[in-house]
Amino acid sequence: MLTKMNLFTDTVMYKALLEKDSTFEGLFFVGVKTTGIFCRPTCRARKPKKENVDFFEKAKDALAYGYRPCKICKPLEKPGNTPEYIQKILDDLAGDPSLKLKEQDLRNRNVEPNTIRRWFLKHHGITFHAYQRMLRINTAFKKIKKGDSVTNAAFDSGYDSLSGFNDSFKSVFGVAPSQSKEKQMLDLTRLETPLGPMIACANERGICLLEFTDRKMLETEFKDLAKRLNASITPGENKHFKSLKNQLNEYFEGTRKEFDLPLETPGTDFQQLVWKQLQTIPYATTRSYKEQAEAIGNPAAVRAVANANGMNRIAIVIPCHRVIGSDGKLTGYGGGVWRKKYLLDFEMNNC
Repeated sequence: MLTKMNLFTDTVMYKALLEKDSTFEGLFFVGVKTTGIFCRPTCRARKPKKENVDFFEKAKDALAYGYRPCKICKPLEKPGNTPEYIQKILDDLAGDPSLKLKEQDLRNRNVEPNTIRRWFLKHHGITFHAYQRMLRINTAFKKIKKGDSVTNAAFDSGYDSLSGFNDSFKSVFGVAPSQSKEKQMLDLTRLETPLGPMIACANERGICLLEFTDRKMLETEFKDLAKRLNASITPGENKHFKSLKNQLNEYFEGTRKEFDLPLETPGTDFQQLVWKQLQTIPYATTRSYKEQAEAIGNPAAVRAVANANGMNRIAIVIPCHRVIGSDGKLTGYGGGVWRKKYLLDFEMNNC
């Protein structure tokens, strides 16, 4: 039976525990024999000796073995998932982006402002108040694009003055609202998957980016994408996100073998050719970089094909995880080789 934990040795998991490595969140739990509790890999508690730990793939396995959940890291709560109280706030903001929730408003909802600030910094890289400002800018930008006046767009989006709106707009887009005709907006959202949280971006034409949040190149991809599309990236709703979430859920449930989503993939002609060819690799099969080079009619371009694969911004949907070395080895993958192995094993077990 396929498991995530069998990808790692005890040595690898113990090292992750010592380093509090967040990339292992959700992949295993550790029981401490001397205390009788079990923890996440990232727990802040004092680390036990290696001979005093048991490793488990699931929390229920640790419970069945007699361990109690740690009160510090709370291993029974799903890692990466958006807490219910934060999801309610996100839903309210999506329904009315002009809504301004100040610290007292949060306390009235029994939400501690520092708690939500830390959550947004960790998962979005910005404070909660910055997130609200970006959401209002996103809404105003779309209103202007649809023909609304700058004044109406500003006040309908919750701004108290035109000068404040103009300053905020310039800080995001680099130009005044009246000069933003050529600019684009890329909406950004956070998705939760069995392999960890992902970030998605989309415009009116389709999905532009889908990456695991711990990808080292993510910031570089944001900058490159924004430059190529003359766009700014801000949190916001997009008509393509619902389909993306549904199809990803179906994929991880083993019921979807192909994705049917509009994609926006700016790049060179060669990159476009490679990315298009990637989408022809059937579910639960693999090809080598050499075979990919031959498939695009350029057998000498193996290294260039590998580089183009690495520049793919839409993980899983454009299945670069299905390309392996000629010797059968799993070479580099932006989301981590362990995820590549899991995806390939998962597809083989569901084909």
